[in-house]
Amino acid sequence: MKKPILIGISGGTGSGKSSIADAIYSSFSNECIAMIQQDMYYKDQSHLTMEERVKTNYDHPQAFDNDLLIKHLKDLCNGTPIEKPIYDFSVHNRAKETIRVEPKNIIIVEGILVLEDPRLRDMLDIKVYVDTDADIRILRRLTRDINERGRTLESVIDQYLNIVRPMHMQFTEPTKRYADIIVPEGGQNKVAIDILVTKIKDILK
Repeated sequence: MKKPILIGISGGTGSGKSSIADAIYSSFSNECIAMIQQDMYYKDQSHLTMEERVKTNYDHPQAFDNDLLIKHLKDLCNGTPIEKPIYDFSVHNRAKETIRVEPKNIIIVEGILVLEDPRLRDMLDIKVYVDTDADIRILRRLTRDINERGRTLESVIDQYLNIVRPMHMQFTEPTKRYADIIVPEGGQNKVAIDILVTKIKDILK
């Protein structure tokens, strides 16, 4: 198998990067594309109490086990399957189970800080930053965290103001300058998705 195409899709929380990644993923057969979510690679916190885990700043680069993520990407590029971790946000820790990912021709790496680590950034063939207004992003995060992660409205707002927004301004927003393509409005931007899919198909040829 040829070296796979690595596509990094980054952007702030609620920007629509997952929608972009899913749209690209669904444009190809499962036999040729794989998805790697950076937020499955939060560091293992088994050594911490639940009280300590709750205080984790998930929007800081040090929260991620990028060493493992980079190793897994290298393994996939070398034709070796990986066991992708599963992060359980209800207990703020990795699950015991993993997901086996086979090497594929296209690998999407999606997450808020995919473009922050130069080691990871240099591995990517296409770097995408999804740029969405902050008011839209906070509304999307509220909906997700309340409906999918069982958080309260107050806790989501408090976390956003005290952690998420400052970390976005310090670490995520500056990585926009590394992007090959900046996509406004996330998954709603059908033209950008079509352009990305067409480019990937051209590379595969």
